Amino acid sequence: MAPLHKPLTRVRDSLARIAADVVACERCPRLRAYCEEVARTKRAAFRDQEYWGKPVPGFGDPDAWLLIVGLAPAAHGGNRTGRVFTGDKSGEWLFRELYRQELSNQPQSVSRDDGLTLYGVYITAAVRCAPPGNKPLPVEEERCREYLIREMRVLQRVRVRLALGRIGFEAFLKSRRGLDLPDLKPKPAFGHGVDHPLPEGGWLLCTYHPSQQNTSTGVLTQEMWQAVFDTAVRLRDQV
Repeated sequence: MAPLHKPLTRVRDSLARIAADVVACERCPRLRAYCEEVARTKRAAFRDQEYWGKPVPGFGDPDAWLLIVGLAPAAHGGNRTGRVFTGDKSGEWLFRELYRQELSNQPQSVSRDDGLTLYGVYITAAVRCAPPGNKPLPVEEERCREYLIREMRVLQRVRVRLALGRIGFEAFLKSRRGLDLPDLKPKPAFGHGVDHPLPEGGWLLCTYHPSQQNTSTGVLTQEMWQAVFDTAVRLRDQV
């Protein structure tokens, strides 16, 4: 006999509940130990600041049409400020472009209480704790996947999913399975600026991650980055 009620997270979940569960998460001892050590020792430039040091939840507009999936908080970025992409070089690229596209109220973000507001955008990550060397283990990605699945379930109005880098791309594809959506066959290929229509409606759009390594070496240029967001807006207007 089928259960009388769906699981709690399916019928009563919310972004606030998910955020609370993320912040309280202790599933990955290696990541928790690393984040706490970074928060204790700090970087010299931030020695007078209190680090967040906990898992970092997603944030943004609950009615978002654009879902941005990154890799993980930076050790001295999100792990310091408590908000993903806030206070690091990648975030400078991201928030500057969102402002250019009129998807935020300011072109930069330095703290989680700096007044930043996103319009039609929700930002999250494949992994919610800063990993050593920006390289989470596969088992850590798997343990964290539930939170992205839940966010995707709650964010009903999303039409464009922007994956930042290959880890964000893979996290989105694997999270679709948790929503009882069929695998995409053939599997979409990751590539900068590549977009894929989704059978559930809308699009998956890919970009190189705006990491300092990519932007400082020219792997990702400002023109390439802007073009991806121009494409996202164009895809939004097609659906």
